[in-house]
Amino acid sequence: MVNPAPSYKGHRYPVEVISHCVWLYFRFPLSHREVEELMLQRGVIVSYETVRRWCAKFGQAYADGLRRRWPRPGDTWHLDEVFIKINGVRRYLWRAVDQDGNVLDVLVQSRRHTKAAKRFMAKLMKKQCRVPTVLVTDKLRSYGAAHRKLTPSVEHRAHKGLNNRAENSHQPTRQRERAMKGFRSAGAAQRFLSAFDSISPHIRTRRHLHTAAEHRLEMTIRFTVWDHVTENICQPATA
Repeated sequence: MVNPAPSYKGHRYPVEVISHCVWLYFRFPLSHREVEELMLQRGVIVSYETVRRWCAKFGQAYADGLRRRWPRPGDTWHLDEVFIKINGVRRYLWRAVDQDGNVLDVLVQSRRHTKAAKRFMAKLMKKQCRVPTVLVTDKLRSYGAAHRKLTPSVEHRAHKGLNNRAENSHQPTRQRERAMKGFRSAGAAQRFLSAFDSISPHIRTRRHLHTAAEHRLEMTIRFTVWDHVTENICQPATA
């Protein structure tokens, strides 16, 4: 069942202010208080708690709107897991990307055994509504067991050197984790990363691959898409 898109109805701030605060929070390693300060410098008085509520309410909706505009993911899926600290307790972040580095799904779990691998793979295939042609993982045996149970017909390549694409995809998460001084709960980490992994790639271009003019053009296009998503995903804001 698809959740209804959140509405701007009842918010006294215009869409431009709300979407810009959400953009700042997911684009840069900023706290809600720092977003509040930046908006104050622009003459907009908004509390950090309001910014927090906007990010929680609209972040995933914006992420879903952007994801619907992505091209169809590739058929080679790279899976990897990395530990994160949540209130001082070690948890594991499972992530899947395709051969182009596009994030397919993330899941925060407490373990990295076979049951956890099966849960993540089942969730991933349900979200993508298909199975890959090739599955690339490191040598964690949990992947092999889950693969034999769920996707025995799919080619499985288990080699640490082949999985750099998935391992590199953790870097933006590590940057935000340090800036946020860790996550407070597994649910909060899951909600943030589900939105972050869709919004951040849209905002961040591969700057080193483009000239300055090409980069500016690409960013102009992406800003236009962002405005379209944030203005049309919900009802117009009230004055």
